[in-house]
Amino acid sequence: MTNLDPITIEVIGSAMTSIVEEMGEALVRSSYSTNIKERRDCSTALFDHRGNMLCQAEHIPMHLGSFIGIIAHILDRHAVNDIRPGDVFIGNDAYVGGATHLPDIVLAEPIYFDDQIVAWSINTAHHSDFADRGHSHIYQEGIRIPPVRLYRAGELQTDVQDIFLLNCQVPRERLSDLRAQMSANRLGVQRVQGLCEKYGSERVLAAGDALQDYAERKMRAGIAAIPDGVYRFSDTFDSNQFTQAMELSVAITISGDSMALDFTAPPQVRAGLNMVYTALLASCYYAVKSAIDPTILPNAGLARPLSVTAPVGSILNCQHPAAVDGRIAPSQRVADLILGAMAEARPGQIAAAGNGCCTGATFSGTHENGDIWVYLETIGGGGGARPTADGLSGIQVHMTNTSNLPVEGLEREYPLTLLRYELVDGSAGAGKFRGGMGLRRVYRVERACQLSIDTSRLLSAPWGLEGGGSAMGSKLDFGDGRTDFRGIIDLVEGQIIEISTPGGGGYGTPSDCDPNGVVRTLNRGASA
Repeated sequence: MTNLDPITIEVIGSAMTSIVEEMGEALVRSSYSTNIKERRDCSTALFDHRGNMLCQAEHIPMHLGSFIGIIAHILDRHAVNDIRPGDVFIGNDAYVGGATHLPDIVLAEPIYFDDQIVAWSINTAHHSDFADRGHSHIYQEGIRIPPVRLYRAGELQTDVQDIFLLNCQVPRERLSDLRAQMSANRLGVQRVQGLCEKYGSERVLAAGDALQDYAERKMRAGIAAIPDGVYRFSDTFDSNQFTQAMELSVAITISGDSMALDFTAPPQVRAGLNMVYTALLASCYYAVKSAIDPTILPNAGLARPLSVTAPVGSILNCQHPAAVDGRIAPSQRVADLILGAMAEARPGQIAAAGNGCCTGATFSGTHENGDIWVYLETIGGGGGARPTADGLSGIQVHMTNTSNLPVEGLEREYPLTLLRYELVDGSAGAGKFRGGMGLRRVYRVERACQLSIDTSRLLSAPWGLEGGGSAMGSKLDFGDGRTDFRGIIDLVEGQIIEISTPGGGGYGTPSDCDPNGVVRTLNRGASA
């Protein structure tokens, strides 16, 4: 075994982190669609030759669910001896493709050094294309791609690419974004090969192993500091895609330096609101890391002390052929459940509930020349108040981390006008420290189009902690008296669409707030 000193391990680890961040910037800067170049709905990562994550850029936590599945699927389908330098695998299927929903297209390329695979360069990007489709089962949600070669020994497999593009509504965007993903992965390949040239592949591989061991030690130390016991929390999950709220719960068992998370959940539904197991794992790894020690390195080592179970065939651990397009919605509630339970395990260390949803609006239609356009926006909301500070307003929380599409980009590329974009007064939970405020976006339709919308917290509210108040939930108003917002909605020219997202819960009783804080709370839009 190669002996490494701590300084060299840290230098190599920092280089790996720098590589994935550089890959992410290359992907964003060279992409074509607004969803990637403006909203940054993409992620990059490096995996070792065994398929364990070395590091992931600080992009979208949910995308870890795509990464931790695809290498295993590739190696199950393709013998290592049959893989060559320049091979690039593409996949997106939630069951056999490594992704967590079909719009997330994953590209994985082996990194060779001295004729051996030393690592994998991986990225995923959300291709905002699969609009105007049903969600009763996964066959309605778009083309399903198992891990197949998009490039073979550096040569593009045009037949594979053609099949993919033929099933897309905006193929020009898809082709350009795929090329951006390719450039990001190739950059990762070159940078890791340069790292191996400088330090030697054995030292780089040994450093990767040491960094995973270090993440495991930090996670175990954080868990061991919590008293042994079972910590429980329950919450409701609602969506405009069904009429009643669902009860979800978690029991977290701390035993020494290990943690078991056992979820209860209702059966999977005929709507795109189910999670495959890798999506559940990604949600758990993010939330536990956040609650235990945010400085733990984001690699495979942090998962070793954790075990995760949920009923097979449930909304949190669905089976084929369940639809999964909106899996981000229940994943937000999974994060809420874990943090709610950890608030008992680590009192005074956990923030109140954030907005608890990822409100997504997908507009689609045709331009005057007949070309199809698709515009996706996920709208942030309030963050939960913290034990020592107010919550942040107008942000994405937990499992998603995208930016908004600037007004200029929206109105230049799509027949929509944004009339208002503002924080929602009264949406934040009151407390010694107030929650963050939600967002309101008001659109005017300039050309008849269609809309698919997904949101949560319509029937429930983000909760406060230690006497803090709950926040305001979601609100939808289409100006036509509509109360059913399920499925594909036809919009007419001139129609006004108003979407308001939840705030964050408050922390501590409002009476504990000093007089200046009360004025601050009211001025910043906390609910009464």
